[in-house]
Amino acid sequence: MKVLITGSTGLVGQSIIQQLLAKGHSVNYLTTSRDKIKSQENLNGFYWSHNQELIDPQSLIGVDAIIHLAGASVAQRWTKKYKKQIMCSRVRSAKLLLNTLKKHPNQVKQFISASAIGIYPSSLTDTYTEDYEGINPEFLGKVVKRWEKVASKFKELSIAVCKIRIGLVLSDKGGALPQMAKPIRLGLGSSFGSGNQYQSWIHHEDLASLFIYALEHQWQGTFNAVAPNPVTQNALTKTIANIVNKPLWLPNLPKFIMQWVLGDMHILLYDSQKVSAEKVLQQGFTFKHEFIEEALRDLLKK
Repeated sequence: MKVLITGSTGLVGQSIIQQLLAKGHSVNYLTTSRDKIKSQENLNGFYWSHNQELIDPQSLIGVDAIIHLAGASVAQRWTKKYKKQIMCSRVRSAKLLLNTLKKHPNQVKQFISASAIGIYPSSLTDTYTEDYEGINPEFLGKVVKRWEKVASKFKELSIAVCKIRIGLVLSDKGGALPQMAKPIRLGLGSSFGSGNQYQSWIHHEDLASLFIYALEHQWQGTFNAVAPNPVTQNALTKTIANIVNKPLWLPNLPKFIMQWVLGDMHILLYDSQKVSAEKVLQQGFTFKHEFIEEALRDLLKK
């Protein structure tokens, strides 16, 4: 199978490419940097720019499926300008892929789009499944709503659509975990707010495997990409501290402090989303890392 991937240079994209190549699939990838274009056996790069509405149509030749991961990081202060970038990088890039498929002959049969559990409202009590129809009224909820709306339009081309709502991705190579672990290693760690808010997490290796499983089993519809056992912020922080053998002695950080430091982005630390993995388990997917302590030991002891 030949797969076209966007967002290939990110944590998840790199893991997916490694696993695809190991399983004997061929990969085309799109990049906004011409310096990152390379051509080798089963791995070929092509240029694109959603701002310029430009994409190399050669990237579609022989492609059976598209995995769409592109999107500006949300882990950066959300100025008015950057909020627009977060939204446009997801929506415009998907529209560019859609319009390119309309204009050029292709054999694409499946479109798998990254999405986010940020679509679910913050709640300390609710457990969210994919059937939940409400939308988080905050910024991230609006982003995911538009993101998924564009993804659904690929059905109009008789392409099967799968949307993967990703939780907190844990990796030793970047993302949130190293930033969370750093102050704890220095003896300056603490939880945020009450600490009772839920973190629905997933190990980066499991996330990559889930995308490939969705590809190979031709999933259609919406799926939560979270481990089966979400934890509270307090539990996550304490587990990191136990693994790196550091005490937690500082009081929890009040919301207003991080709101002053991070602006609107502070909701990433204080929102609570307890998200169910039952649907992906019913589809036969097996998590390598089901529990937070084992997952963190794997990542923090490397």
